[in-house]
Amino acid sequence: MPYPSSCPPALLSPMALWLALMLHLSLSSQAGDRRTFPVGKSQGVKEKTLILLDVSTKSPVRTVNENFLSLQLDPSIIHDGWLDFLSSKRLVTLARGLSPAFLRFGGKRTDFLQFQNLRNPAKSRGGPGPDYYLKNYEDEPNNYRTMNGRAVNGSQLGKDYIQLKSLLQPIRTYSRASLYGPNIGRPRKNVIALLDGFMKVAGSTVDAVTWQHYYIDGRVVKVMDFLKTRLLDTLSDQIRKIQKVVNTYTPGKKIWLEGVVTTSAGGTNNLSDSYAAGFLWLNTLGMLANQGIDVVIRHSFFDHGYNHLVDQNFNPLPDYWLSLLYKRLIGPKVLAVHVAGLQRKPRPGRVIRDKLRIYAHCTSHHNHNYVRGSITLYIINLHRSRKKIKLAGTLRDKIVHQYLLQPYGQDGLQSKSVQLNGQPLMMVDDGTLPDLKPRPLRAGRTLVIPPVTMGFYVVKNVNALACRYR
Repeated sequence: MPYPSSCPPALLSPMALWLALMLHLSLSSQAGDRRTFPVGKSQGVKEKTLILLDVSTKSPVRTVNENFLSLQLDPSIIHDGWLDFLSSKRLVTLARGLSPAFLRFGGKRTDFLQFQNLRNPAKSRGGPGPDYYLKNYEDEPNNYRTMNGRAVNGSQLGKDYIQLKSLLQPIRTYSRASLYGPNIGRPRKNVIALLDGFMKVAGSTVDAVTWQHYYIDGRVVKVMDFLKTRLLDTLSDQIRKIQKVVNTYTPGKKIWLEGVVTTSAGGTNNLSDSYAAGFLWLNTLGMLANQGIDVVIRHSFFDHGYNHLVDQNFNPLPDYWLSLLYKRLIGPKVLAVHVAGLQRKPRPGRVIRDKLRIYAHCTSHHNHNYVRGSITLYIINLHRSRKKIKLAGTLRDKIVHQYLLQPYGQDGLQSKSVQLNGQPLMMVDDGTLPDLKPRPLRAGRTLVIPPVTMGFYVVKNVNALACRYR
């Protein structure tokens, strides 16, 4: 619930404001609590927003996998051209930028993958080029139930996994192989029933429980859909449903989100491959980490359609640059965020949703530009006005490095190009990614978050106890 405003903002002295912060921090016990506090409009006075932000630095609330952000490829692209795929220096450079990561081969087009498909017209096109890697989609049926007229229930699927495990164990190469499943869809009632049956039989057999997710039908999506907080919040409810079933049978079992996309039906040109889609993607990463999901696998690194990170001409799209910044700056330890400020009282029947989303992690220990103990915030501002954030408590009076990501060009939110701190991001050449240069902000400076943007903010030299050691 929002905090009510007890007096007009003009009557608050700096000391009173600080005491209000301390009071709210003492009352805030929920990990990762994130709220906004817009001040109500007074006659003749512009609406302002004051947000005071602190982070709990003694211990992490979650620790996710080192390969938390991982990638997926559909084997239908590469099953008879893997070495040719690797021969693209540009793609290899882009993939290397997102390491370390798991690489999953999978997708709905591979239910009946043909490993010896003789028909391969792409080979006769004179590649390699973009079309050289996009082969024979018309030959791979993708619906087991439709093609075979039968379905497998959760209990039978669990027995199949146990049988698979027993077949792999005598083989030296696979005796210690990990097994993941059941890779369910969105947790509707019938899917939850399947998961329940599977976990009852084979919950202890799999190394992690997996499921897939998409947010919206790609055939009807509009650009403003990516800014709807109600849409962003749908994932949280799905996580809770899956965790409830998993923890009933195997408490603490790791859960992976495999094959996540923003839109279904292959995505939508100039939408799911644009800057606007990044709000869903970055919020997905923050929400999953905060709720304890161990790994998220993005579908797809390079693919057909419009949900990928790299397009068919091998150009990195906005979600690629967002993922690259995440990899460079975000470590696996998740920290609790506490905010305090002033908010107008909600009118009856009105829902105030979170349009300013703030997540915090220990800064990646792979990034040698920052000493251990530094903290990285990543912030999504869905408001149509800029928001000001004052760092308090352990973050007070620290130097901050800003990595502000905005659309580049005339297409606005639908742009396929982005700029970092005002400079367009593009590859230097096929073998070189650009330097991701921060904008240093002086100690104690208020963070100003432009409207409808997202960014990363490294708070240097915090010496956070939670972040000192791996």
